Amino acid sequence: MNASDTHSTRAGTGRRRGRIAARTLAFFGFLLRVLLIGWAALSIHYSNLPWPWLRTALALAFVAFGVVTLWMRDSPRSRIAFGVLFCAVAAWILSIPPSNDRNWSKEDAVLPRAYIEGDRVRITGVRDFVYRSPEDFDVRYLEREVSVSSLNSLDFYISYWIPGPVAHTFVSFNFDDAPPLSISIEARFEEDEEYAPVASLFRQFELIYVVGEERDIVGVRSNHRKEDVYLYRVQIPAEAARALFRVYLKRINELVERPEWYHLLKSNCTLNIVRYANMVGRQGHIDIRHILNGWSDRYLYRAGFLVPGLPFEVLREQSRINDAAQAAGDGDDFPQRIRASLPGMTAVR
Repeated sequence: MNASDTHSTRAGTGRRRGRIAARTLAFFGFLLRVLLIGWAALSIHYSNLPWPWLRTALALAFVAFGVVTLWMRDSPRSRIAFGVLFCAVAAWILSIPPSNDRNWSKEDAVLPRAYIEGDRVRITGVRDFVYRSPEDFDVRYLEREVSVSSLNSLDFYISYWIPGPVAHTFVSFNFDDAPPLSISIEARFEEDEEYAPVASLFRQFELIYVVGEERDIVGVRSNHRKEDVYLYRVQIPAEAARALFRVYLKRINELVERPEWYHLLKSNCTLNIVRYANMVGRQGHIDIRHILNGWSDRYLYRAGFLVPGLPFEVLREQSRINDAAQAAGDGDDFPQRIRASLPGMTAVR
C-alpha cells in the first residue's frame, strides 16, 4: 500500500467516525427534546389546575408547540421561545406545594406523631384497623409507648402484589417489652385515588409513614389483598436498629410539620430505607435492586444482612409468611405466629 492509499484509508476512517459521532449527537439531541417535551406535557397534565379537560388540552398544546419550535421551525429564535416556555412551566410545577390538608382516604387520614422524652417514646396515630376485606374495615388508631433501649432487632418485609421485580418494602422494630411496631413508607392517597406509577413522578401523592400493628400493616396485605409477603430478620446490632428507629421518628415528625411529595424514583419505600440506613452506618452505593425492589432481599442476602448458612432460595421459601398470617387472623398473637417457624427468629413479645 502506497502513501496515497494510506492517506485515503485514514480519510475514509475519519469520515466514518465523523458520521457516527454526528448520528450519535443527533440521536441524543432528539432524545433530549423528546424528554423535555414529555416531562413538561405530563407535568401540565398532572398539575394542580382544577379541570381535567383543561390540563389535557394544555398538555397537548405544549406538545404541539414543542414539535413546531424544535423540529418544524428549528431556529435559534424558536429554540429560545421553547426554552422560555419550558422554564415557565418548570417554575410553576416545582412551586406546587405538598399539603397535609386534603380529603384523605380513610387508610391515610391520620398522620402519626412521636413524642420523645429521653428513652421513652409515645407514638400517636398507630393504625390498628380490623379488616373484613381490603375495602371493608373498622377504623381504629392506638397510642403506643415504647423504650428505645428495649429495641432489640429489625425485621424487613417484602410484599408482592404481582410476581416480579417490583414490590413494597417496609420494616418492623422489635422490643423486649412490647409488640413489634411496623413502619411503612407509602404514597398518601386522597379519596378515590389509587396508586399510579407515572403519576407518582409528577407531584400527585404526598408521603406518609404509616405506623401500625403488624396484624394491620402486614395482615391487610397477606390476608386480604392476597399479596405474597416475605419476612426476614436483618442481621445488624441492636444499637444500629435503635439509631434507625430514631431516624424514622424524626422523619415522622418532620412530615407533620412539613409535608413532602412521594416520588417513585427519589422518595419511595425502599430508597428511603436505604437512605436512612446510610445515615446510621451502612456502607455501599445505590444498587439496581434498590430500584427493582422486588429483588431487595437478594441484595440483603449478598451483602450479608440476612440469616447465614442457608442457600438464598431455601431462605426465601421459608420466609414466606402467608399461611401463618392467614392462620393467625387478627389475633393479638399475630407477631409471634408469623415468626414461629422462620429462620433466625428469636421470640417476640
